[in-house]
Amino acid sequence: MQWTLVIPLKPLVRAKSRLAPTAGDAVRPGLALAFAQDTVAAAGACAEVRDVVVVTDDARAGRELAALGARIVPDSPQAGLNAALAHGAAAVRSACPQAPVAALNADLPALRPAELARVLASAAVFPRAFLPDAAGIGTTLLSAAPGTELLPAFGGASRARHTASGAAELPGEGVDSVRQDVDTGDDLRAALALGVGPHTARAAAGLLIPD
Repeated sequence: MQWTLVIPLKPLVRAKSRLAPTAGDAVRPGLALAFAQDTVAAAGACAEVRDVVVVTDDARAGRELAALGARIVPDSPQAGLNAALAHGAAAVRSACPQAPVAALNADLPALRPAELARVLASAAVFPRAFLPDAAGIGTTLLSAAPGTELLPAFGGASRARHTASGAAELPGEGVDSVRQDVDTGDDLRAALALGVGPHTARAAAGLLIPD
């Protein structure tokens, strides 16, 4: 099964506010874009991925991510993360009603194509499935098989909400790069330890990330 991934990205000027102690206002937009660039590049290199759709209204991000092969869908609902994901999934299914879709966070700068492939292969046996984040509280990936609605419930304690919605929890062993999203300085340090992609490595160079 080959998946279409839907990746949401808010306007860069509003992105990654929780990184303020680590990256100032002049740095955070570029860092958020770098996270998304490395995420999209790794996703596009995954054998289980047919294409990548990014839902964003940010013109700069749209240009840069389209250059990496992503299809850009405007965030016309402008009603937050889950509305953007539902809109992106609907756009995919309007063109290909039986497409398997998976929502993926835009802030996975250490993402490895082989690890993503293992997650998606595991997800293929369930109508809906999700992968918890490294903290064990949120979600980094939510999948929906052909004929199944995505029903995203990202944000905060989304692991519990996705479980309550009937989605199967996927095993997290050996897929750390798919689980390590970046919201805080601690998260960024963990991603750097895993080994981030080239865009994030450049954007994070020189940042002081306290222990």
